[in-house]
Amino acid sequence: MSALKSLLSGKTISLILAFIGFLLPFFIQIEGLSEAGHRLLSIFIFAVVLWVSEAIPLFATSACVILLLILFLSDVSADLGWAWGVAEGFGEEGPPRYKVFFDTLANQVLILFLGGFFLAFGAAKFGVDRNLAAIMLKPFGSKPSRVLLGLMLITGVLSMWMSNTATTATIMAVVLPIIHRLDADDKLRAGLAIGIPFAANIGGIGTPIGTPPNAIILGALAKINPETGQPVGQCSFLQWMIFAVPLAMLLLLLAWVMVLLLFPASKKSIEIDMNVKWVKSSKAAIYYATAVFTILMWITGSLHGINSYVVGMFPVAILLATGVVGSKEFRMLEWDVLWLVAGGIALGVGVSATSFDAWIVGLIDWNAMNVGLVGIAICGTALLMSTFISNSAASNLLAPIAIAVASAAGGNVVIILVFVAIGASLAMALPISTPPNAIAYGAGIISTKQMATSGIIVAVVGVGLTYLLLPVLLKMAGLG
Repeated sequence: MSALKSLLSGKTISLILAFIGFLLPFFIQIEGLSEAGHRLLSIFIFAVVLWVSEAIPLFATSACVILLLILFLSDVSADLGWAWGVAEGFGEEGPPRYKVFFDTLANQVLILFLGGFFLAFGAAKFGVDRNLAAIMLKPFGSKPSRVLLGLMLITGVLSMWMSNTATTATIMAVVLPIIHRLDADDKLRAGLAIGIPFAANIGGIGTPIGTPPNAIILGALAKINPETGQPVGQCSFLQWMIFAVPLAMLLLLLAWVMVLLLFPASKKSIEIDMNVKWVKSSKAAIYYATAVFTILMWITGSLHGINSYVVGMFPVAILLATGVVGSKEFRMLEWDVLWLVAGGIALGVGVSATSFDAWIVGLIDWNAMNVGLVGIAICGTALLMSTFISNSAASNLLAPIAIAVASAAGGNVVIILVFVAIGASLAMALPISTPPNAIAYGAGIISTKQMATSGIIVAVVGVGLTYLLLPVLLKMAGLG
């Protein structure tokens, strides 16, 4: 009986569905889709089922996707003539070389993110995150509304440079003692518990290294357009911050007002005791100097000419060479996130090489649609998908399609792709939507209903605010 129950488990069923979905396009002829496109559709369905169900780890799905792309859609398929051989529908240049898919594991966007991981790891190791929180919180006093604002702003700012998950865990450790000192019937208890993960999710929008969807979108923009030989779009580290930081701050204020209205405090003051204690070791000093140097290099790229991807290698090389990050700590970095992003970039290469994106776009008359409505539709799709699956997985699936849609609709590809990233980051209506939500929900202070109500309000108003402001902010950044 237990064996049968195990066989019929959700993971097993998802794996079976993924296998069936992979095989289906090989037996069904879809009008207008080339043989290569059918193979890409097989891999796409396989990825969708496994990324949505998480029957295997997300990064494991990415590894499978890269392998399948190599076997079925690269020049390696020519050596497999005894099995399936090279598909038709690649154009004059033929199938891409297998190295193109392997190269996604060392894509420049992954290096940028790796540099961010090193800085975040050092911040946690030397207590920089807690110390900054203590310093930044002091000016906000003891009034509940101001304390909440301070905590959310601190969380948002830290999340621009650190993992949203790590930031939430750090700030929740500060907030939980405060929550437990409040009366059991004080609604602010739930407000504090909800405000922190929401601020972490929103804050991640602010920088290219703030959250995986941002890296995925940058990877999509960096992809070479075969017709022009140029990248699909350009966006530097500083340009991203110019449009994203103001938007993130406005969304944070929106979330703060929403929390205050839904969860008003019953007390007039809250006392917080946070001591600042800086680590003064030589390794800590090396980390402090490296972090400051790296961040300054990122935001002054236009002055020194070194792009943000190359700058991302500085903290990696310095902190490894000086022993600040040792071999054991090196193995603890979030390599799974990098592989997840690589899988999405590889899938985007396959989508473009097989003209699968053109086939998808051809199903709808985009010219008849307002470009603004296309942006809202893309943003809403990313929001809906990310509510139930990993926002990284949703961005992986939507990025290559969004590029094709932007081209067909005559819209700015940067705007459409940024809509994907922001929609993914605004998905926080359920405990399963993001790791920060899960951490906050696990504290036992808030209910699913409270999180869903708050998350839906922030998401809906946030999408509307993004629709109104994003074109203006991108123009300010020189991307409009």
